[in-house]
Amino acid sequence: MIIEIDKKQLRKVGITFGLLLGLALTILSIVSFYIMISTSSVIVISSVPFIFSIVFPIILVVILCFNFRKNIEGFWTFKQAATGIFIMFFVAFAVQFLLRDQLFARVIEPNMVEKTQTAMTSAVTSFLEKSKASQDDIDKKMDDIQKQFDAQKNVSIGKQIEGVGISIIFIFVIAIIFAAFFKKEGQVYNPNNDPII
Repeated sequence: MIIEIDKKQLRKVGITFGLLLGLALTILSIVSFYIMISTSSVIVISSVPFIFSIVFPIILVVILCFNFRKNIEGFWTFKQAATGIFIMFFVAFAVQFLLRDQLFARVIEPNMVEKTQTAMTSAVTSFLEKSKASQDDIDKKMDDIQKQFDAQKNVSIGKQIEGVGISIIFIFVIAIIFAAFFKKEGQVYNPNNDPII
């Protein structure tokens, strides 16, 4: 016999933790942006996205998953864990999409991509010049950077919808992976199954 979890409580905790995760990820993303545009170091520009987009979020998600499980009696099956974690991730994605992608990137910092490109171009050029790279190599690298940023500047509504769809599928897969790690099934004692009796 498996311990039953109240589905309303699972959704409620998932939404609450999703809001927390979404706000935290939005703040990390904004801080990362401001660090990147205020530095001229290639090492900082290269490492900040990794640290703020992968390392800190994974640590935060692990902490939230442990607390999530603790808030719903300490036990949950794989299905319950996957459902709860997916709700948390989906709400976090929605919060981040609204706050970072729509409000911050379109209203507060509408030139976000251009500012990031300027900072990266400046840092990479300085680094390549210090390392005695040829002008052809520098020009080639600048063209590569320009192509990467051009793709980010003009995103159509269709591309945004496609991106959201892909993100939801990715969120589901990641939720399943985290559920596999964080499931903890509790067994209820049933005297009919006791071999001693």
